[in-house]
Amino acid sequence: MKAIRRFSVRTVLPSRIEGLGDLASNLRWSWHPLTRDLFESIDPGKWAATKNDPVKLLSRLSADELAALAADDEFVGRVVAANEDLHHYLTNERWYQRWSREQEERGGAAPQAIAYFSPEFGITAVLPQYSGGLGILAGDHLKTASDLGVPIVGVGLFYKTGYFKQQLSPDGWQQETYPVLDPDGLPLSLLREADDTPAVVCIDLPGGRVLGAHVWKAQVGRVPVLLLDSDIPGNDEAARRVTESLYGGGGETRLEQEILLGIGGVRALRMWSRLTGAPTPEVYHTNEGHAGFLSVERIAELVRDEGLTFDEALEAVRAATVFTTHTPVPAGIDRFPAENINRYFGGSLEAPGVPVDRLLALGAEDYEGGTPDIFNMAVMGLRLAQRANGVSQLHGVVSREMFDGLWPGFDDVEVPIASITNGVHAPTWVDRRVYDLARTHLGTTNVAGADAWHRVDEIPPDAIWQVKGEMRRQLVEDARRRLRSSWRKRGATKAELGWVDDVLDPDILTIGFARRVPTYKRLTLMLSDPERLKRLLLHPTHPVQLVIAGKSHPADETGKRLIQEMVQFADDPQVRHRIVFLPNYDIAMAQALYPGCDVWLNTPLRPFEACGTSGMKAALNGGLNLSVLDGWWDEWFDGRNGWAIPTADGVDDPDRRDDIEAAALYDLIENSVARPFYDRDADGLPQSWIAMMTHTLRTLGPKVLASRMIKDYTERLYAPATAAGRAMNGTGWKGARDLAAYTAKVRRAWPDVKVAHVESSGVSDSPQIGDTLHVTALVELAELSPDEVEVQLVHGRVSGDDELSDIAVAPLGFVETDEQARAIFGGEISMTRTGSFGYSVRVVPKHEGLASYAEIGLASIA
Repeated sequence: MKAIRRFSVRTVLPSRIEGLGDLASNLRWSWHPLTRDLFESIDPGKWAATKNDPVKLLSRLSADELAALAADDEFVGRVVAANEDLHHYLTNERWYQRWSREQEERGGAAPQAIAYFSPEFGITAVLPQYSGGLGILAGDHLKTASDLGVPIVGVGLFYKTGYFKQQLSPDGWQQETYPVLDPDGLPLSLLREADDTPAVVCIDLPGGRVLGAHVWKAQVGRVPVLLLDSDIPGNDEAARRVTESLYGGGGETRLEQEILLGIGGVRALRMWSRLTGAPTPEVYHTNEGHAGFLSVERIAELVRDEGLTFDEALEAVRAATVFTTHTPVPAGIDRFPAENINRYFGGSLEAPGVPVDRLLALGAEDYEGGTPDIFNMAVMGLRLAQRANGVSQLHGVVSREMFDGLWPGFDDVEVPIASITNGVHAPTWVDRRVYDLARTHLGTTNVAGADAWHRVDEIPPDAIWQVKGEMRRQLVEDARRRLRSSWRKRGATKAELGWVDDVLDPDILTIGFARRVPTYKRLTLMLSDPERLKRLLLHPTHPVQLVIAGKSHPADETGKRLIQEMVQFADDPQVRHRIVFLPNYDIAMAQALYPGCDVWLNTPLRPFEACGTSGMKAALNGGLNLSVLDGWWDEWFDGRNGWAIPTADGVDDPDRRDDIEAAALYDLIENSVARPFYDRDADGLPQSWIAMMTHTLRTLGPKVLASRMIKDYTERLYAPATAAGRAMNGTGWKGARDLAAYTAKVRRAWPDVKVAHVESSGVSDSPQIGDTLHVTALVELAELSPDEVEVQLVHGRVSGDDELSDIAVAPLGFVETDEQARAIFGGEISMTRTGSFGYSVRVVPKHEGLASYAEIGLASIA
């Protein structure tokens, strides 16, 4: 019989241990070992049964058990000490407070608050509101911001069924289940009005419908996260289903999710500030295009409340907005029919001062190769953010190429999309044994804070190898448990599963592979030659074993077939003790998987891996990477921290390309990876392998940390966005009005702006290094003045068809106006390199409110 209603009864804690409630409700416990130890000590069996969930653990304790804990003076003392430690963590000065003070002393800008919008957050397995890398990155972003004291507030959605739980059918086909999550049983609190009624965000929908949402708050250390939930009384059934599942539903449901995330998210922030006194964010960071409508709501606010025009509000909003793109493929971008945007934002639903035609223009694919009548969320995100970035150096290159149609007249390298390579939150992903090793031999667990990376070589090789063996053994035990559970769900009886006790071997080279399973990540590349893979797995002296995991999107039949192919290979009795596929890949599984693997395998189709942080997590646990040179590995592989899988770039036949790269992978494993692992000295230690491990920790450790990433975002994007936003938000919004007037003027004049004539002197037909090239340009400026443009000498290598590459830009200075009212600009450059050389002259807009000369996308070229 099914219940007609469900709810959770919250535990009432005795006063002496009521601090347990504060500890359980702040998700800092998920990366703070001593707090987890405290909860585990209450009842190790129940702690394991609740899958390390403090809220659930407390709910399963009887009144007598709670009373006994409250009567235990030693335990009460530990609770008090843990709460004091949490209080210090939440209130003490951290990196950001010191940095912001230095900024202000130098006249710089440090934001009082930053709003971080993301469709998913992977913080802990206890709060399953994530599907893959985007959410895990968002969770690491928030946790690290908390550790550094960066004043971020997260904004997302609360999904009633999360993503999905994955299990396998008898024939290895992925099956999805959607367990309902009860927010009352999670580490969440409901945002309430002063009269204790739930606070509600409301959005008007077509047909007179209203989408309402409650706001749940998760506390991630110092960082609050606001999660909007549409499953509330008063909504119709369709509206209640908007936040039912992550990336679920059809096109209109997805659009409604993104409207709720963006527009509802801004309204939730305003409600949060009103109810708590929290400062209004000065910077708005949208993690992918899903939250792009947040800028529409902010434009509407400024038009309604400050009397700005659409164009003025647009400039003010853009200045303080940061957009991060994570996808290297157009298929990963949300795109909606323009008619849907008309339905949701036109007519009576038009936002104040935001005509639907202006909104449609923001997301229009009105460039070569674009699709008419499609509204592109990433395009809107880029047009509504003055600062944008990709998530690795290579991904920045790919992104600038993918979106270069938005900036015609500029070389791809000039497209204003920067790169900040992702990082990972070490306290979440690094095994405690690694910290214990650092404490014992380096005298600190804060290797980054103590700048002790260069001292990793001081740790004895035998100690490193012992710890790695313990982590490998932990993974083997976890994998056997998960595999046994999976086979039981696939229909096997207990009597048939004795073989599972011998699956994997804690002394064998262990390779891990865990990803989402879109086609480009190539889960089955390693199966290209099944017989050769079997020989590697069963090698008599240098065997390897594989631990594999990954989920396919429920609608991705191709991805499910790839999983089935892998599972059926792993089911083969000949090799099933050497290769396992573990269903339901999540944070909890990953926290045993990364530390236990000796090698992390990554085989994406280059260059479609935006970053790929799983290999970073493995590296921080002493793992070596075996990967295609894509994402972060492309910039940080140095020949000693792992192996680069050669790629068959330029081969058009995808099957042939896969065969070539798979053969290279097999060769690497057999000849370069397995041999040094088994090459032992008299003490049984693989000295060359351990040397690669320590080199990896010493050189990659400082780079792959999310603390480096957050500092990069703060210094390179958040601080400039704060300064730009404040410049717009002066008395009477003068900055925004001036920039909007300038933009309108320059767009109006631009068709008549021309480079009329260019002259050069100073070099012969055979110039030499050190010669000086003098250039003069006559420019027709129409109604613009010389100080409203920049005239540039663009020079670089030149191809046979006169195309410039490897360009550099030198501004030409204004000299005078000639008798025909043409502006004369001039300048010079010195010849500093040999080889082909070419140049051109270009005119671009110039205004102190612009972050880049390419920003408006206008250029007049000689």
